[in-house]
Amino acid sequence: MELLIAQKKKMKLIKLIATIVSAGIVCSVISCSPKAISTKYFYKHEKELDRIEESYKKLNSEQPFTVSFTDKKFKIISLEIITDTLRYIYEFTTGESRLTDTLTAYHLNAPAVVELIQRMQSIRCTWVNKFDYYVDEKKNTVILISVKPVPVNAPFSYQKYYTLSYFSQPQYFDSAGKLLDKRKLRRLRKIKGEVFTRINDKVCYSLSGNFR
Repeated sequence: MELLIAQKKKMKLIKLIATIVSAGIVCSVISCSPKAISTKYFYKHEKELDRIEESYKKLNSEQPFTVSFTDKKFKIISLEIITDTLRYIYEFTTGESRLTDTLTAYHLNAPAVVELIQRMQSIRCTWVNKFDYYVDEKKNTVILISVKPVPVNAPFSYQKYYTLSYFSQPQYFDSAGKLLDKRKLRRLRKIKGEVFTRINDKVCYSLSGNFR
């Protein structure tokens, strides 16, 4: 009899432990979901992200270019200069004098671009670019900022890149927060083949295995 009681208590304890572990895993999954990570990252770094978007938009209007970090330590910079006929791609390490020399040679504001790169580095922003799209034959522009949040050491955490899209005007979304082409046309709008989800009226996010 005593043995039977002990076995029942043991089974109850095992069930209790299993319940607690399951609850912990569910909480980890929820807290590490793409929506949770992207929203948390955005509001934590909102001011810096806004400065990156504003600075890049201004600099890119003077001379089209993209800039990205290609290593995990955020030390190697890939600079792409876009002219009317060609694209020139250069690689530098942070602080290298060749970077400012190249920016100056292409008539870019070297100090402003270096400051932009430093802001990107400080918040683990991997890439920034401009993308044009059309609505009712009218050209619109969105600034795309790819980020790599600090990895979360929790079960099933997402080890991916997040792309934030900055629109100049409020956008339309469906009931699940997915970006739509238009309010009356209930069709999802894809940017570079990705579906974007609302953070606020002008900023969305998508999740990808690549940084661009």
